[in-house]
Amino acid sequence: MSLLSKYTAILLSILLSFGAKTGTVSEELPTPIDPNVRYVFYSHGYIVEGENPEPVHPRWGKYTFPAIKEALAEDADFHLIAHHREANTDFGRYTKKLAGQVRRLLSAGVSPGNITLMGFSRGGSLTAYTAQRLYNDQLGIILLATCNPSILEQNIKLYGRVLSIYEASDGAGSCTPLRKNGRTYSSFEEIQINTGLEHGAFYRPIPEWIEPVKAWLDK
Repeated sequence: MSLLSKYTAILLSILLSFGAKTGTVSEELPTPIDPNVRYVFYSHGYIVEGENPEPVHPRWGKYTFPAIKEALAEDADFHLIAHHREANTDFGRYTKKLAGQVRRLLSAGVSPGNITLMGFSRGGSLTAYTAQRLYNDQLGIILLATCNPSILEQNIKLYGRVLSIYEASDGAGSCTPLRKNGRTYSSFEEIQINTGLEHGAFYRPIPEWIEPVKAWLDK
């Protein structure tokens, strides 16, 4: 461990000893894995795949990936893992990698109730398919604007404690149709937001979806 890493760990320990909530952010699993820490994976939308963390959509504007990570980690007591995927990420390989990271946490003694997979749009699809690979009904699963018509046509089985959030003006709507594929989840909650921003509602860390996500994570 580098000298800087040692100082960072000491500072984190001091803050926690005073009861402060301090969220940390990384692209990969931390080393070593602390079995007493909560872990949240955030998978971004398709537009961010590549080198630019803040690409601009002609209709929905800038996707502020760094600001979303910062907002999710603010006043949090979990470790946020948010990998910036490469362009044209292979779907199957990536879900296998993500599932492998979760299995590493479980093998290190982390309770499945302390692990949450969250994703927006294509990141939500990656999240749902990863959950299907893991078939653990105690994992937290958050789907943000995930259930577009093409996803609903797939025979995806929802696993875990599921939260779905979608925007009323968006083409990606309710995930409740997925429930017909078999009750393999332990709980299902869904929230509709009404910003009029279509898919772009999740491009920025606005309170309409950030606050219910963080409230659900704190349950």
